[in-house]
Amino acid sequence: MTASLPERLKNIADIHKKIKEEIGKVIVGQEEVVDQVLIAILARGHCLLLGVPGLAKTLLVRCLGDALDLEFNRVQFTPDLMPSDITGTEILDEEAGSSRRSLRFVKGPVFTNILLADEINRTPPKTQAALLEAMQENFVTTGGRTFEIPQPFFVLATQNPIEQEGTYPLPEAQLDRFMFLVRMDYPKRSEEIQILRQTTVNRDVKLNRLINGAAILELQRCVRDIPVSDHVLSYCIDLVRMTRPSEPSAPDFVKANLTFGAGPRAGQYLVLAAKAWAALEGRLNVSCADVRRNAHSVLSHRIACNFHAAGEGIDATQIIDRLLKHVPEPDSTGL
Repeated sequence: MTASLPERLKNIADIHKKIKEEIGKVIVGQEEVVDQVLIAILARGHCLLLGVPGLAKTLLVRCLGDALDLEFNRVQFTPDLMPSDITGTEILDEEAGSSRRSLRFVKGPVFTNILLADEINRTPPKTQAALLEAMQENFVTTGGRTFEIPQPFFVLATQNPIEQEGTYPLPEAQLDRFMFLVRMDYPKRSEEIQILRQTTVNRDVKLNRLINGAAILELQRCVRDIPVSDHVLSYCIDLVRMTRPSEPSAPDFVKANLTFGAGPRAGQYLVLAAKAWAALEGRLNVSCADVRRNAHSVLSHRIACNFHAAGEGIDATQIIDRLLKHVPEPDSTGL
């Protein structure tokens, strides 16, 4: 007998708590980052992680792969990386004792469950596009054949915000493929002391594998089964539309400071992120507060500040802060 939706949500909340406890054995702090990554996984999205080196981005993803019992691959993006280094390549096989030859496809690191694309802006656009196409389509096509990427599939790409030389910034259309832009900050002083305490001694921690890929796919389906009221959907649409300078009803600070706003995919991700967060808390109801909680992660890389904003020291975070205060919640009719 299939469990009811409330029972399935309670199961998600229990798993959420256990995953954070397991990752906490190795990762000190960064609870908000862990939550955002889990939201993206449940919503079938991908994350772009922004943070200085040394904040345990790779370790976090590896721990997540262990706790979720998923296969993990890491690719260090460099200027000489080719698309085939990501997706795979065809090699020529020659049959022993015969003149017969055939092409065999050798799968690349993209054929995994969790892929860490380290410093994605270090590689040329052609290689970036190869990864982003696989993210969008969930398959790789080569030599007229299609190879499906195993599910679930999740990409965590990192960018280094302090080194600008020799980089190839992601175009806006490619940034839009990422559900979240997650900012990873320095740990608190107490957390940093704990990091030193844990990492400067002999310590071997083995994480328990809590859930497998098939179960995660079921949780993803559960998230999409959560109902959302019309007034929450309207609130998502209002937030997204108010980011567009061409929208007649957009506030003056948007028209003055933005070149362009977020597209329809932003609204989809706002709804899915709100659903996923409600699920992680074991709730059946999705509120506008759930939308606001995830607004910065969804919108900040989908709006572009203009020269006026740069001159005034205004960034996307400040614009979204003002939008959240400016856009009211619709009434319960959703109109």
